Amino acid sequence: MKKTLVSALTTALVVGAASTTFAATNPFSDVPADHWAYDAVSQLAADGVIEGYGDSTFKGNQNITRYEMAQMIAKAMAKTDVSASDKALIDKLAAEFSDELNNLGVRVSNLERNADKVKWNGEARYTYTSTRDKSKTDGKDKSNDDELLLRLEPSAEVNSNWHVNARLDASTDLAEDKGDDNHGSSQDTDVTLQRLWAEGQYGDTNIKLGKLPMQIDNNLLFDDEISGAAITTGKDLKVTLQAGRFDLNGDTNNTAISDAAKQKDDTANMQSVGLQYGKDKLSIGAGYHHLNSATFTKMGPSYKSTGDEDNADIWSANLHYAFDKNVALGGAYAENTKADDYKKAGTVELDYKGAEPENKGTWGAYAAYRYLGQNVAFDPSYDGAWAGTKGWEVGTNYTLFKNTVASVKYFNGENIDNGKDAEKLFGRVEFHF
Repeated sequence: MKKTLVSALTTALVVGAASTTFAATNPFSDVPADHWAYDAVSQLAADGVIEGYGDSTFKGNQNITRYEMAQMIAKAMAKTDVSASDKALIDKLAAEFSDELNNLGVRVSNLERNADKVKWNGEARYTYTSTRDKSKTDGKDKSNDDELLLRLEPSAEVNSNWHVNARLDASTDLAEDKGDDNHGSSQDTDVTLQRLWAEGQYGDTNIKLGKLPMQIDNNLLFDDEISGAAITTGKDLKVTLQAGRFDLNGDTNNTAISDAAKQKDDTANMQSVGLQYGKDKLSIGAGYHHLNSATFTKMGPSYKSTGDEDNADIWSANLHYAFDKNVALGGAYAENTKADDYKKAGTVELDYKGAEPENKGTWGAYAAYRYLGQNVAFDPSYDGAWAGTKGWEVGTNYTLFKNTVASVKYFNGENIDNGKDAEKLFGRVEFHF
């Protein structure tokens, strides 16, 4: 590892120095008062996180070793007056430098790991949606839904390399309120084991086995799980290979896929490869997916005029750039070369800040344009636009209290196949624990 002054400044952030009014005196002769890092270096020295060299210099342009970085992390770990987000960042750094910290005698991570090998996270949330879809043929072009969901996400350590992870959802659709024999009310509650997978980490290589979250294009194309295996390797440039079975008749907002899948009820065999490069402010990537299922033959001439195509070959690309810590612009595009119609999908989104569940009062907003051809966007994850629509989507979120986030989204557009109006209002309150 080769880092310079940036490493020290990263540590400054995790110990809260970056948000402090700096009044410390700089002890280093090679960091003048007009240097861009003067305040952070001075505060770090005052906090005892950095010491410099015996000749009163800091030598900020000189590479540091992993051992030197571990020393700074150890001192950051000793501080108690840090926020929840800073503590999370310290823990991530401690995990990365665990070997060096152990050599320094800092064994906190191992002690915590042995004391509690199973960790639980989760959320309880209420969601309201009001959808107007003029393409409906049954005359019911407007629908409202209320849903309660409890989600539990346990993670259990097997050994120093392997963990087992799961997601368990219990949901109730309040819109389907039914009276019982005692003139009260009851709702059907669905309890589903959504995910269960083993995950191994060996250096820069990550391995997942089981029913795991989709690893490539999980926003624009596949907001779902795959039963199989995935391997990701690399640091700045990551390569991901994924293969398994994808349930086309799952919990999807794509009526073209779900209706055809009900006729055939055929799960797709899926193989994917993805490349993703990310460093500093830029992230760019590409992906390829091959799916085979008899379901595609049931989608009619809108998928393939011959009606005998049981494959999908999907190419995708994405780009994301953060102008600063508050503003980012991103986009993605995908095309199914096996389909004749509705075979393209894309999105462009501008983001400003974002609600942080652990920090009360934080907020964010976004504006986006979505185009979601139903023969390629099999199960997009957007809460506004849905498969088969195109149009504008805006949204905002706000942390009401610690670990309590409210969000509102609005989509206004039309159905791609017939041009009829499509509109959705989405609201949600999440309680994280």
